Amino acid sequence: MQSNQSLFQGVWVPLVTPFSGGSVDGGALRRLVRHYAAAGVDGLVVCGSTGEAASLDDAEQLAVLDAVLAEAGRLPVVMGLAGNHQGHVLQRLSAFGTRPLAGILAPAPYYVRAGQEGAAAYFRCLADASRFPLVLYDIPYRTGTTLDTATLLALAAHPNIAAIKDCGGSLEKTVALIADGQMDVLAGEDLQSLSVLCLGGTGMIAAAAHIRPDLFVAMHRAVRGQRLDEARTLFHALAPVIQLVFGEPSPGPLKAQLAHQGLLSNELRLPMPQASSALAARLQAAVAGVERQFPLLTEGLRAA
Repeated sequence: MQSNQSLFQGVWVPLVTPFSGGSVDGGALRRLVRHYAAAGVDGLVVCGSTGEAASLDDAEQLAVLDAVLAEAGRLPVVMGLAGNHQGHVLQRLSAFGTRPLAGILAPAPYYVRAGQEGAAAYFRCLADASRFPLVLYDIPYRTGTTLDTATLLALAAHPNIAAIKDCGGSLEKTVALIADGQMDVLAGEDLQSLSVLCLGGTGMIAAAAHIRPDLFVAMHRAVRGQRLDEARTLFHALAPVIQLVFGEPSPGPLKAQLAHQGLLSNELRLPMPQASSALAARLQAAVAGVERQFPLLTEGLRAA
């Protein structure tokens, strides 16, 4: 089992990237960082899939990272690093190395389908070159590469591979990684967050935690404190919101809700579409239902 003292524990928010008039909205981005820090989250992930990293050029990604770091203070920040050109990925990793990061979140190289041996070699190359711990991102429905349990267990032995964002879609694999204990296991599928925590995972990287992050934090703390009835109540209240957040291509629904809350403009970059008005309305209604059941807990979390 992983230690509760690990850096990669608790609730991490994979930040959306706000846009305004086609450009990154740095003011809205800093506002989001302050909002999630006040809610008590344990860390932030920049330029993951939820952050529309694929639509940002290298300079924009660094600008987003620097804006988040300027506002984050002590809150740890992990940077996403996705690609399939090894040389280019290593160049970007070198640029990130001048920043005070907590880690690098890296999926398998997409599109090329390098197989187990090729994917493992890719991750080891990144881990060898990185100044920061590597967080593996197992998400085969985005990369086209399914990482076998044996591959992940072998990678876990690398001294600079510290954790995994688990979107692998296999309970058997999740159980094996947690039982092995060499890597911290973070739930990457929001609907599996409670089950992963109860199995011994250290936390979650949860896109839906953009909405009512205080309740996700409260759920994690309830599990850590062995208050499982409380954790289940929170999870079942959040489940309809989670399902709607992923009811259309992400992060469209998230941005619609965050725009409704006045935190950013409802703007995405093609090919990502805005959420439909029907889904946005259903999500607003679901969030309102959660708010009736659980008034905002932010002030209490600040004092915790």
